Amino acid sequence: MSQQHTDTRLGNLIRFRWVAGAASGLVAGIGMGVVFHAGANLMPFVGALYGWPTVVGGWVVHLVNSAVAGLVFAVIVSRPVFHSQIESVGESVAAGVGFAAAIGLLSTGFLLPVSMSALEVQSFPEPLVPLPGMLGSFLVVASVGVAHLVYGLLLGWTYAAARGRKAPDSVTSEA
Repeated sequence: MSQQHTDTRLGNLIRFRWVAGAASGLVAGIGMGVVFHAGANLMPFVGALYGWPTVVGGWVVHLVNSAVAGLVFAVIVSRPVFHSQIESVGESVAAGVGFAAAIGLLSTGFLLPVSMSALEVQSFPEPLVPLPGMLGSFLVVASVGVAHLVYGLLLGWTYAAARGRKAPDSVTSEA
């Protein structure tokens, strides 16, 4: 087998996994965004973290972030140490949920406080949720938790479905 043929097969494999990862992240992001938007009207807040404090702004930045996270997931689960461990749909879903939990901890435990500090925001804006006090805060926390769970479930399931489809001929022997 020539070096050029091997390089082409490897390039096709990488492109296939990247497309599967980005598409899975986008599907998962839509599901997560619905929970964010319906659960606690978080989309304007998500947009505000990027300087676009509208529902549309929130959706745009959220879906871009979701696709990038899907790419990162594909890179991680494609590593040989994980690739042999994630062969079934259930294992892929479990990996997606674990990945989403890690993203949730990183984003809400570290990135959100840093962003809020940089924007000089001390608390969530009042219009964020229609409920006052602790009940409103609980709704936000519950929505974020459920949203990340939905993201992980959809990410793992969609990635498994994409991997289960017939890959391009030059990728089949590598996958």
